[in-house]
Amino acid sequence: MTSDRQCDVCVIGAGSGGLSVAAGAAQLGLKTVLIEPGLMGGDCLNTGCVPSKALLALAKRAHLDSDRPAFTRHQIRDYIRETIDQIAPHDSQERLEGLGVHVVRQHATFESATRLLAGETAITARYFVVAAGSHAAVPPIPGLDPRRILTNETIFSIAETPDHLVVIGGGPIGIEMAQAHRRLGSKVTVLEIHRILPKDEPELVEIVRRTLEAQGVEILENVKVEAVEYLDTGTRVWIEHAGTRRSLEGSHLLISVGRKVNVDGLGLDAAGIAFDGKGIKTDARLRTSQKHIFAIGDIAGGPQFTHVAGYHAGIVIRNIAFRLPAKVDYSALPWVTYTDPELAHVGLTLTEARERFGKDVRGPVHSFKSVDRAVAERREEGLLKLVARSNGRILGCSIVAPGAGEMIGVWGLAIQQKLKLKDVASLILPYPTFSEISKQAASEWYKPTLFGDRTRWLVRLLQKLPQL
Repeated sequence: MTSDRQCDVCVIGAGSGGLSVAAGAAQLGLKTVLIEPGLMGGDCLNTGCVPSKALLALAKRAHLDSDRPAFTRHQIRDYIRETIDQIAPHDSQERLEGLGVHVVRQHATFESATRLLAGETAITARYFVVAAGSHAAVPPIPGLDPRRILTNETIFSIAETPDHLVVIGGGPIGIEMAQAHRRLGSKVTVLEIHRILPKDEPELVEIVRRTLEAQGVEILENVKVEAVEYLDTGTRVWIEHAGTRRSLEGSHLLISVGRKVNVDGLGLDAAGIAFDGKGIKTDARLRTSQKHIFAIGDIAGGPQFTHVAGYHAGIVIRNIAFRLPAKVDYSALPWVTYTDPELAHVGLTLTEARERFGKDVRGPVHSFKSVDRAVAERREEGLLKLVARSNGRILGCSIVAPGAGEMIGVWGLAIQQKLKLKDVASLILPYPTFSEISKQAASEWYKPTLFGDRTRWLVRLLQKLPQL
């Protein structure tokens, strides 16, 4: 027998964005329902960010202490599970219910624009927020069996360490998993149709590429994967590379070629919500074609990062709870590939900036060889690339270095606040730290002017004045 429930806000999906909306709405006094048929915490907690960073941490420990016995797969799985378990209470049903959220652990299907069905509960709401996320995409490669591959949803729970891991896809997830598994003892081959990490600055990607290759990861770019076949010992992958057709065999095959949004089964047509294969169509306020229904996170068809879903949640809360016309702004959007060294970026790349502003853009690259902390730790391989207009207006920044993800924040703040390089140059940063590269790079921008003939002439003139 179906029961009816009315509320102010109904959220579909208990990933990062959905949890934040539900918790925020409830704490602001709105009657809130959260619907989640799967694991609380969504992909990030259970099969994405958290387990991958735990695996990377173990891999780094193994790399730095090569004399210790190799981690067993049992130890690896235990470490990942313990990490998830420590974070899980923050995303739990109990915590949300403690905040006043009514949680329904069922699949949601819209029956109309104002009503949906979740199991035996029919929910009517003033506002709906669709945060149903995405899942690993599987490419249409001849012979590929989705049941016999690894994705981010399955690789962390396998029972054995791969003898030879073949990775199809050279984006952030594929490259992170390649380095982690190589450091944990696997032979690794990465197959990429174009170039690895294609959204990042090429000079900085080259540092990551050289590092992985030096550690034994085989990287094949501009590869066409033609077919897959299964053997008793693993998988054979047929490829075309450098004009030659050949095959390679691996014990395990990881597919990492992007994400597919979870729109199936939501009844979006019944609700009159416009969507396509990329996701639900939204305006800048994250409203769908039904203005009282919002879409956030991966399913909204924009950048697919956990921190974007959290950012979306704030936009939606301001629109619903405070009736403010808050809009998304990705001008200071950061992302990080958590290899060692890390590769971090925020704002525009040099190519994007020149397409928008023409020749009035510079993109100098600065080496960590001038950073004393990097020299002391023998980690001078890093680079920082600035993107700014001739007047010093900051448009973007990329960093490849240990802890680059921790350093990129200052540049995101600078872009968000529309600061200039002189503002970063005036920072007082602790010595010695890797972050000094930011101040150095900003200061270098002004050296040609500061120490030029005109300035020297002015200084000579000022010296003729009486002393203060």
